[in-house]
Amino acid sequence: MDETYIVNLCREIFMTALWIAGPAMVIGMIVGILMALFQAITSVQEQTLTMIPKIMAVGVTLIVMLPFIMHTLSSFTTSIFNALVDVAW
Repeated sequence: MDETYIVNLCREIFMTALWIAGPAMVIGMIVGILMALFQAITSVQEQTLTMIPKIMAVGVTLIVMLPFIMHTLSSFTTSIFNALVDVAW
């Protein structure tokens, strides 16, 4: 195990986390911006008006993305276990 292996492993970990969390974060940001624009236009300053749509949008996004998330996590776990076997021998 050398530095290149560790750097590649860390890069794979961060990229997997980005691929899993990225879509939900982007959807939450877009909905937040749209709700902020709506509040600015209508002068309605209600805190629950921004949180409820963001929570619902992120929840729906995670439900829709669940097959992709599970496939990404299972392939990542498989590659980690295969790498562990390679390092152990």
